[in-house]
Formats: sequence, C-alpha cells, structure tokens
Amino acid sequence: MGVTSLPQFVRSRRKGHGEKDVAAPSLPESPLSGPGTDQAHSPDALKKATRARRRTIFIASGFYFISIIFLILVEIGNTHDSPQIRDMYFYKLDLTDIIPVSVPNAVLINSIARSLGLHDFYQVGLWNFCEGYNDQGIVYCSTPERFYWFNPVKVLTSELLSGASIALPTTVNDILSLIRIASQCMWGFFMTGIILNFILMVMGPIAVFSRWWSLPFGVLSSVSSLLIVAGSGVATAMSVIFRWALTQQNELNIHAQVGIRMLVFMWVASLATVIPALMHSGLGCFCPSKRDVTTGRKSLFMSRHSPHLKVKRGAETVQPAEEEKS
Repeated sequence: MGVTSLPQFVRSRRKGHGEKDVAAPSLPESPLSGPGTDQAHSPDALKKATRARRRTIFIASGFYFISIIFLILVEIGNTHDSPQIRDMYFYKLDLTDIIPVSVPNAVLINSIARSLGLHDFYQVGLWNFCEGYNDQGIVYCSTPERFYWFNPVKVLTSELLSGASIALPTTVNDILSLIRIASQCMWGFFMTGIILNFILMVMGPIAVFSRWWSLPFGVLSSVSSLLIVAGSGVATAMSVIFRWALTQQNELNIHAQVGIRMLVFMWVASLATVIPALMHSGLGCFCPSKRDVTTGRKSLFMSRHSPHLKVKRGAETVQPAEEEKS
C-alpha cells in the first residue's frame, strides 16, 4: 500500500464525516482577456464604438474646409481686375466730386483734379488697392504687399503732378497710424488662421485614436478662432470708422462705401471656425476613442452599441442589449 499524501488524507477524512469537498474560489477573469474581449477589439466593433467620434471629426473638417474657402476669397479679393473679385473689398472711396458743388467753379476744379491724376474711386483689399473711373471701371491695381495698409495721403499725393498736393482733414490724419496697425494685424490674423485651419482639417482624424489628441487640437482650434474672429472684427470696425470719419467732413465731398460682400465672407469664415473649435473641445470629454475601447474604459458603451458582443468587466459579464432590457 502506497504512502498517501497529506491533502488526500485530509479530504478522505472529511468525506468520511459527511463533509462536502469545497472547491477553492476562482479569481475573476481579467477584463482585458478572454474571448469576449477579443471580439470587442475586432475592427468592426472598434468602428462601431468610435462612430460618433469619427462623425464629429468629419463634420469639423467639413467646417474647416468651408472656412478655408471663404478665407481664400478674402485673401484674393481686390488683388486684380477680375469680374469675380473686383467687388470684393473692405471699403471704397468715391472722389468723383471731391469739391462740393457749393464751392465756386466746383465742376472746373474737379475736372482739373482728374486731369492731374486723381481717380474717381479707390477700393482697398487685404494686399493692395485698386483705382479707376466711373465710366471705365478699374484701370490699375497696385502690387500685392505683405502687411499692406492703405495710406490715402500717400496714394493721392503721389498721383498728382509735381508740386500739387491735397489736404485731408485732421481727423483722417489722426487715425492713419491706427489704420496702419489695425491693417497689419488683420493681415497677420487671416494668414495665420488659414494655415491653422488647413492643419486642423488635414490632421483632424488623428483625434480618433485617443482623447489626448483633443487637447492640442482644442488649443489650436481656439487660437485659430480667436485670430479669425479678431481679424474680422478689426476689418469691420476699420471700414465703418473710416467711412464715418470721411463722411463727417463738410470741406470735402468724399463718399465711402463698406464692402458688404467682403464682410459676409469674413464672418462666414469666422463662424465656420468657431463651430469646429467647440467640437474639438467637446471631444476631450465625450465620444470614446479607440484607446478608450481597447483599454476597457468604454466597455459599457460598446455593449450598448454592439448587441452581439459580451464584454467582461471584472467578474461581471455585460449581456447584449436585448438582455439589458429584460
């Protein structure tokens, strides 16, 4: 008769006294292992679980594409004489009858001013200005310049003959420095904004993989929104103030017109930048990413959107959607 091991002897003694053999408690299965989790990590399940996040990023990229289109229109507006962009300007100065009719010989003086080189109108864009006559249209557009700003004193005096000059009101001279700073800031805001929007549109799908990517995208989108909205606000304020300052002068018969089309393009681009910025900010808290699903952080979300799967969380197994209703 062989030697009986101690554990077998104890179990046999317990059975002899009528005691049942109690099995050792089993440890809960890890939520990151098992056949249910393998199914949950399948490409089809990941695609379904991150569907809301992918759709949100796709919509945000669509808004960025719209903003880029309208920002390009703002950038190329008034750069040359073309039927599509000739009416896209921030503001337009009408000097057809710069000398009021109440002044003696006003008609003669206006005709002399035109013969000296003074044009009927001047319209200002982001890169340059264009000038022309009412009966001929635009006859010249200046060369586009970086950080361009329109200096009416310099432009008007340079087009008159040697020794001739034109005196602008003191109010206009006082705001020239402000116009220069505002115009240069506006140029930088729009250029930086269109670059950031292009980067966000192209690189946006990266945010599907992890919610941590929403942090840099949220920061960049907020900066882009701030720049474009600020640029639109500066352009609107500058056009309105310039129009008001010129029309308040009774000594000169100068009319100023704000470019409505350019303002609409700017504010549509601003709105199309603010909306995706809010979306990227929200993606940091909502809509699970692929990393959330693979690490089990959003397993309940997957069980609700993948009714054919059973996802394990600790010792508990989440049943399909049909079983949850019961």
